[in-house]
Amino acid sequence: MKRAALCSLLAMVILGAAASAAGAETPKPLDARLVAAHWPAQWIVCPGAPVRDPGVYAFRKEIKLDAVPAHYWVHVSADNRFLLHVNGRYAAEGPARGDLLHWRFETVDLAPMLHTGNNVIAALVWNFGRDAPVAQMSDRTGFLMQGDTAAEDAVNTGTEWRVHEERGRSSMAHNGAQGYYAAGPAEKIDGRVLDWNWDQSVDAAPASAGASAWLQAQTIGHAATREAQDAPTHWELTQDELPPMEHRLTDAGEVVHAEGSVSSAKAFPGPVEAVEIPANSHVTLLLDHRVLQTAYPELITSGGRDADIRMIYAEALYDAEGNKGDRNEIAGRRISGITDEFISDGGEHRSYSPLWWRTWRYLQLEITTKDQPLHLDTLRAWFTAYPFEERAKVDGDVPQLDAIFATGWRTARLCAHETYMDAPYWEQLQYVGDTRIQALISYAMSGDSRLARQAIGNIDDSRTPEGITGSRYPSGLPQFIPPFSLLWVGMVHDYWMYVNDEVLVRQTVPHTRTVMDWFAARVRPDGLLGKLPWWEFGDWTSGYGYGTPPQDTDGGSTFLTLQFVAALEEARELELKFGSAERAAQYQTMIDRAREAVNRESLDAASGLYADTPAKKSFSTQANVLAVLTDTAPKAAQAEIIRRVLTSQEKNATTLDGRTVPPMSQMSFYFRFYLSRAMVHAGVGDLYLEQLGPWRQMLKLGLSTWAEMPEPTRSDCHAWSAAPNYDLLTVVAGIAPGAPGFRSVRIEPHLGSLTHFEAAMPHGEGEIRVAYVRQGSAWTAKVTLPAGLDGTFVWKGQERALHAGTQELSLPAE
Repeated sequence: MKRAALCSLLAMVILGAAASAAGAETPKPLDARLVAAHWPAQWIVCPGAPVRDPGVYAFRKEIKLDAVPAHYWVHVSADNRFLLHVNGRYAAEGPARGDLLHWRFETVDLAPMLHTGNNVIAALVWNFGRDAPVAQMSDRTGFLMQGDTAAEDAVNTGTEWRVHEERGRSSMAHNGAQGYYAAGPAEKIDGRVLDWNWDQSVDAAPASAGASAWLQAQTIGHAATREAQDAPTHWELTQDELPPMEHRLTDAGEVVHAEGSVSSAKAFPGPVEAVEIPANSHVTLLLDHRVLQTAYPELITSGGRDADIRMIYAEALYDAEGNKGDRNEIAGRRISGITDEFISDGGEHRSYSPLWWRTWRYLQLEITTKDQPLHLDTLRAWFTAYPFEERAKVDGDVPQLDAIFATGWRTARLCAHETYMDAPYWEQLQYVGDTRIQALISYAMSGDSRLARQAIGNIDDSRTPEGITGSRYPSGLPQFIPPFSLLWVGMVHDYWMYVNDEVLVRQTVPHTRTVMDWFAARVRPDGLLGKLPWWEFGDWTSGYGYGTPPQDTDGGSTFLTLQFVAALEEARELELKFGSAERAAQYQTMIDRAREAVNRESLDAASGLYADTPAKKSFSTQANVLAVLTDTAPKAAQAEIIRRVLTSQEKNATTLDGRTVPPMSQMSFYFRFYLSRAMVHAGVGDLYLEQLGPWRQMLKLGLSTWAEMPEPTRSDCHAWSAAPNYDLLTVVAGIAPGAPGFRSVRIEPHLGSLTHFEAAMPHGEGEIRVAYVRQGSAWTAKVTLPAGLDGTFVWKGQERALHAGTQELSLPAE
């Protein structure tokens, strides 16, 4: 294979293994000379290039080494992104997204790729400008590399570096996505213009035909860390604390439908390998990966100059009415989605891959050749995601348990990269409502809290002068959902309970006060919340117009008031531990006042349920779930309220135990996470397993990840719908922190009609394992705790002490 294939993002299998192996590593700390300082290296740009317009640029420098050191640490960043090669090999990419006041850089050891003599350090840097994803923030195009110590200063960016515009790569406006799309643009690669040798020595491989000349890089100011005085540029640097993203070779899918004249060394269905496309023809190949994935596609071709190749990516196919339906159905369906375009230059073993990963189950190749036949050597993919390790396990007589657990974990993984993401195909934005659930799944499934820690910091960075956080962050387009600020306070509390990291919590608690004060200033005289600005999103349901809970012209929403109460309770506990006892007392006073107001104004005596507003014109399951979770509803009434919620219907009244249940707005997959918590809180957690029907329906429809909402749905992969993984471990198996930092465990299983169930959850000291077996009228529980961990086992309201090691408990079934 020619060196041209090195333009691929991930052309070395060894790097896939290396990135995965590095997943558990902590980035090397900065050398002391670079901490809170201006750096010797300067940000560099291409002379004469537009400052903020879309563009792709290649930067290169050659260094000579008499010997290869044990380590050669460098710090690398760019705006928007970089792809780093050393001697033609993939070395790194980044930086992880942030804002200008928290611009991340990646720390990379180049030593494994260096050799004695001349070494080529090269980077592709791109700025998609107005086409960039909404999550991307930016100042202008630029590149930076800084050696960690003086021994590595030879790589420092400055005028010794060379640069040229990569005219063979460009972004294209969003195309093919049906609905709101906020992720990155489609890309076009024109191989006839592309510099196939951008990462090679000038002497060994002169620029390809059509490539622009290499110029002396222009400097625009020294780099500086966030703590440095008077930073010379707008990027205030902070080290990315995450491990490298996972990169491993996988398949792109099998051809399940072909149109046009095509010959292949292997029969279809099968992979794209050694496929010959005749001259002057048009061919369509539809591939099915069977499950959704996030990956860099890589198409390697030979010959076929001027051939036009389009790659269309989709979560599912559409029928004639534009519906998805059964995701496994192919006949009579069409593909629609983001489309990359490649144009062949006729060279041998050319490798085409976009600069950003794609999401697909179905991938369609549409190929139009000109005067020469085109040979498709292979089409493969490089899976990428945050390198979570699945450490939790479940087993038992829950129908379709393995499929539910595997699908949920796949959903969670595809929605976690350098940030958490609501949806990997459509938006790739870190929304607080989704992220809170994602973080809890991460703790329970992997024990890895690093991405959650960064998410808490990201959202903290979004706070406005008024004190409220953004609804999502990073985000180049500001958006505010005030209730999500309350959920961010809950995220901090969750982190405190699961992660032994009081330093971060202590640092963040003062920042939660600005959120609580913002809401406190908007409480009406009657104790309910007043009307809030921006978007008061509560849940996707037909009863909530565009997700907003019903309220009066001046507010008075039961849902929003109780969401405030929930955050006040969490903030109060944080203040008692880390902050002000006086403020904690103030929070308790606000809690008591709000509960009293909701019971006075919104409780409907006839039904025993909470209306959406004091006018009592509508009811929602969400408001009543929050009434239970916040103990606004009396303890004695909570179980009955949950049973009515489960019995309720959207448009019709129902009857439970002779009492009328009014029509109630039903909750989405998102809010069912809070329903599960309320069921446990009300003492009816044994009903949980009966609530998995909607997820089984998605399996029946052929989904390999959980959708955003029941049909009709836009997103086939949405993180907030993966909550059953967390629930199976924390509700059914009953494993949860018994004290902050998970310093003890509280195990309270809810086994319903099961006869056996086993689970394991990671813990900082090892693994917590439980096994439940029902024999006649009794259960046997076997609990194993790691060394140094004790806790409490709760069954039917009775508590028993647990100790490190293995213990067996005999439990009555009734």
